[in-house]
Amino acid sequence: MDDKSPMLELRGVSHVYVGRKGASLAVDRMELAVGHGEFISLVGPSGCGKTTVLSLLAGLFPPAAGQVLLGGKPVTGPSAKVGYMLQQDCLLPWRTIRDNAGLGLDIAGRRAAAERNRVEMLLEEVGLAGTEGKYPGELSGGMRQRVALARTLAPEPDVLLLDEPFSALDMHIKMQLEDLVQATLRKLGKTAVLVTHDLAEAAAMSDRVIVLGRNPGRIRKEIAVPEAIRRLAPTEARKHPSFQALFDALWVELNAGEREGGSHE
Repeated sequence: MDDKSPMLELRGVSHVYVGRKGASLAVDRMELAVGHGEFISLVGPSGCGKTTVLSLLAGLFPPAAGQVLLGGKPVTGPSAKVGYMLQQDCLLPWRTIRDNAGLGLDIAGRRAAAERNRVEMLLEEVGLAGTEGKYPGELSGGMRQRVALARTLAPEPDVLLLDEPFSALDMHIKMQLEDLVQATLRKLGKTAVLVTHDLAEAAAMSDRVIVLGRNPGRIRKEIAVPEAIRRLAPTEARKHPSFQALFDALWVELNAGEREGGSHE
């Protein structure tokens, strides 16, 4: 496999949920390719299948139809090559920050000294040097999400899936973490897929923004972020003269998808 081939692919992927009221088509024949080191965002109205797409990419369940590929190979289940970061930090209150950050390594049985040193380096990288012996209850929400980022990166995944990881934070901390996550992933050369309701966040962090429509979930528009914005940190990108035009284009597409989709689910 070469770096010109996609890191992630959805090939004709559809997914159906079955409940008491019958079957619901959540994602319909979706085609998507994400390149090595690319950062994309998925935006769209509630019920458009954004989190379903992340779950399919993570191998949490198979699609009803089509193929999900990671590095050109079919995804058959969860993999250490894919890290998943949620809105909730899910830190274990009885474990120290060091032990929380190393949880994925413990689960994988990777307890070598070099692995433990990597946890220490990641905590320093995300601005948490000196907190290793503390417990989650002693940290702010923003610091806890930094621990969650270090925990996600510790097993050295090729891909990060980010499901609204900043939405519970106040704006100042949220923007700090956007800068941190983008810079860290670029430095490490990671591929990332972000699900967010925040159009400004998507525009500021991404190489491409994928706008989804709903009923059923599908890609209605792909918008490439101009290079002049891509090369800036998210807090600086928001100040760029062309940022408002990018935001407006996303807003128009999102509103068009809302009208086509009808009422919220």
